[in-house]
Amino acid sequence: MNKINRVAIVGGTHGNEFTGAYLIKKFEQIPALIQRPSFETLTLLGNPLAFAAGKRYIDKDLNRCFFIENLLDCTLSSYEDIRAKAIYQILGQTSNSQVDLIIDLHSTTANMGLSIILGSHHPLLLQLAAYLSSINPEVKVCYTQPEKGSNFLRSLCELGLVIEVGPVAQGVLNAEWFQKTEELIYSVLNYLQRYNQGSIPQTNNTLTYYQYVGAIDYPRNEHGEIQAMIHPQLQFQDYEPLNPGEPIFLTLDGKAIAYEGTSTVYPVFINEAAYYEKGIAMCLTEKQLYSLQNL
Repeated sequence: MNKINRVAIVGGTHGNEFTGAYLIKKFEQIPALIQRPSFETLTLLGNPLAFAAGKRYIDKDLNRCFFIENLLDCTLSSYEDIRAKAIYQILGQTSNSQVDLIIDLHSTTANMGLSIILGSHHPLLLQLAAYLSSINPEVKVCYTQPEKGSNFLRSLCELGLVIEVGPVAQGVLNAEWFQKTEELIYSVLNYLQRYNQGSIPQTNNTLTYYQYVGAIDYPRNEHGEIQAMIHPQLQFQDYEPLNPGEPIFLTLDGKAIAYEGTSTVYPVFINEAAYYEKGIAMCLTEKQLYSLQNL
């Protein structure tokens, strides 16, 4: 595989996720923290107007603005569409400063702990994820969907990953998660330095990850109003097994609603505040083992 020459760390893609935004501020003040001998590390505040306003976005979710056809569409004129085009020019494949790997920093109100979210099975990403989970038992690895046609910022680069931490309230700077995210970033950069030197750390032969299989919305009435909340037994149980027949919602008048699936799943992003508007009460994953022996 090719050497890593340039890495980008992006924070504040969502303006009210302060962990990543303030880490970018710190790295801009002390750039030596993220520089390594064999590659350059760039920093980028993803959505500066939303960050200044303490809002997730100004007009629309920036992290849903990176379909290539939208990036090339000059008629799209929302603030986030314009910002996405600017980021594409900075980080994308047409840029003189094209990056080899993107780390997009996010925080969540759900109990996701330290999550690494991947969108491809690129060998380097899988080996990196296996290494991070081996040195830190708090690290969980999620795999969403193939990056072909993705509208996420991380899809601007073949080697794109998200660090998602929480629970952290929106618009709040939490010291614990700030420090844990910072240490995880250093672990990523140190791994890439060793990768460039040809001395990749040994890890387990298998990677445990959680494969996205779908999402569930809250029960709603004909007006779209929520009629039930996350059941207390499920709240904060991200990455824990959910079996058919177990309660997932509690109606406003106190009746439990059971999970009607036919197999055990592992919910993530349970009761994520930002997903209410997207019609998502939780995402469902299946627990998988991936062999690294043939990489």
